[in-house]
Amino acid sequence: RPALGRLLNAADDGPAAAGAAVLTHRFWSTTLNSDPGVIGKTIRLGPGTATVVGVLEPSLPYPAETQIIANVVTSPHHLGATMVANRSHRMTELFGRLAPGVTLEAARAELTALHEAMMREHPEAYATSAHVQLRITTLRDQIASPARTILLVLLAAAAVVFVIACSNVANLILARSVRREGELALRAALGAGHGALRRTLLAESLVLCGAGAVLGLVLADPLVTAIARYASRFSIRALDATVDHSVLLLGAGLAMVAAVLLAYVPRLPSSTATAGFRLASGSARLTPGTNRRLRVFATTQIACSFVLLAGAGMLVVALTALQTANTGYDMRQVLAIDVPPAATGVGGASAMTFFQEAIRRIEGLPGVQGVAAGMIVPWRDSSSGLKWPFAVEGYKPADGEDNPIGRLRVVSPRFFAVLGVPLLAGRDFTDADRGGSEPVAIASQSVAQRLFPNGDALNRRVWWTDPLFAKAQPCRIVGVVADVDDENVVQAPSMTIYEPTWQMRYATRLFVRAAGDPYTLVPVVTRTLRDISAEQAVERLATLEDVRAQVLAPERLNAFVFTGFAGTALLIAVVGIAGVLAFSVSARTREFGVRLAVGCTPRELLTRVLMEGAQIAATGIVAGAVGGYLLARIAGSYFETARMPGVLPVLGAATVLMGAAVVASLVPAARASRVDVMQALSSE
Repeated sequence: RPALGRLLNAADDGPAAAGAAVLTHRFWSTTLNSDPGVIGKTIRLGPGTATVVGVLEPSLPYPAETQIIANVVTSPHHLGATMVANRSHRMTELFGRLAPGVTLEAARAELTALHEAMMREHPEAYATSAHVQLRITTLRDQIASPARTILLVLLAAAAVVFVIACSNVANLILARSVRREGELALRAALGAGHGALRRTLLAESLVLCGAGAVLGLVLADPLVTAIARYASRFSIRALDATVDHSVLLLGAGLAMVAAVLLAYVPRLPSSTATAGFRLASGSARLTPGTNRRLRVFATTQIACSFVLLAGAGMLVVALTALQTANTGYDMRQVLAIDVPPAATGVGGASAMTFFQEAIRRIEGLPGVQGVAAGMIVPWRDSSSGLKWPFAVEGYKPADGEDNPIGRLRVVSPRFFAVLGVPLLAGRDFTDADRGGSEPVAIASQSVAQRLFPNGDALNRRVWWTDPLFAKAQPCRIVGVVADVDDENVVQAPSMTIYEPTWQMRYATRLFVRAAGDPYTLVPVVTRTLRDISAEQAVERLATLEDVRAQVLAPERLNAFVFTGFAGTALLIAVVGIAGVLAFSVSARTREFGVRLAVGCTPRELLTRVLMEGAQIAATGIVAGAVGGYLLARIAGSYFETARMPGVLPVLGAATVLMGAAVVASLVPAARASRVDVMQALSSE
């Protein structure tokens, strides 16, 4: 719905309509400072203009980075003959609202029937080798699907931390119930029933869990705000993460569930008067059953912490591998610049004149070692990459095989030198490779090796077999370059055909190799481009190293958040082990006094308590390893990306937990070794 003005309507459709645009609320409020008079103003979009007719209400647009929504007349590309009449040019998504009472399955069946009819009527555009498929999904799934897996993982991690916290509090309540055993026994002896005693424990648990929930909610708001601000550098959708009423309800619900569960942790004393008075007159005793439950809760904390630590280690190892992977590019001191079609309508041959002049002038600037043009920035523009079936002279697919699929990349002369991609055979493009000259191409190493293992790919003709290239002429392969992957940070060989910018008459990116810091060239390069065309847009200037860091930002954020969960779990588990051992030592003071009296040394007591802590940790690690393996197997059946952590994360998690357990045991162990024999024996 519009917050100002109106939305696009039927009058804005078609090639004869006037340009009209609707602004997203975020763009209007941030870039335009919530200008109330924006309706009716004219903005420039590419080669044309549009009148602002509305501002959307605060909401999340699709795609999330959308700032301006304009009608089709503002896009000459979409009005061109290729888009309007050529069925092979598929670059448009369709959105529809289901009629009342119609299910998605019914709509999918209807659209599938229409699609099959189109394929029968136009076999030339929908060849089997084109693998044209119809994909119908809800907008909610389309938006949420990329993040669903990691959100479920983080939700599971939060649940594990909740279990650890409950286990820790259960230990505290269990230890406190041992010290209150006499009080509870006396109440039972005086006539209090089990129901009354359990209600007392429930009330105490509600107070404890309620206080924890309130404190957690108080801390949640600033923590979520801080994390959202950090994550907003990578996705504006992160700013929409807030602590709302649903979080309040969930926190209250979890607090009540935890309170009920914790109220049933302690065992109630016998209601007989004799037993009750006997317990009330005695001191606290740590029975074997209570000791076992204390250890079970502590072991649970260690097991859950192990799962989280191993998972965090896996994410950190994967992130490190991505950050240090060999991309095939020499990214040092290379500046990437988006140079979209000029607002003055420069295109075709005029655009090539602009890029040629831009390269000539920038190459003459001090501190510049090389300049080249291209069509995409590696990794950042991965969704803009084009893949088409192609054929090569002298290569015939085997029976039943389709033509190979390759990436089309358009680059200028010296592109490979600027980005550090080795030329393995033949020559690079030159300024002579322009319109009117022989069509040429450069093949990637994977093309040469897969199609011509004998190494004779040079001088063969290559052409695209998709109907979209029906008028394109075959190109002679004049060079072979090393494989690079501009869609994935971890390099995977992919067949790529490069064609020269001056022949294809297409370029939207500039790459500048600097002698020093590339960012020092940003002002002078921007000024140079604006001198050539005053209204030329110059956007997203960044080094390739920073581009890679930005692309890996989601993985970095996931590792950061998951490591935070693991660190919290580790802290709780360490406190839990320390608490269990401290209570055990205090409850066994007489036992330790007797041991010292009969000849046991303080060092032996110290070792004994340390071994108890290590035993709890070892049992928890084994249980966590088994449980984590089963969880990973189950997750793998639902998520293709789920995988087992490697040896390094597992060993690292085990080492950290074992070391933390020993450290947590030091204070209780030292206390046990300093027990005064006479005081311990006389205390009874």
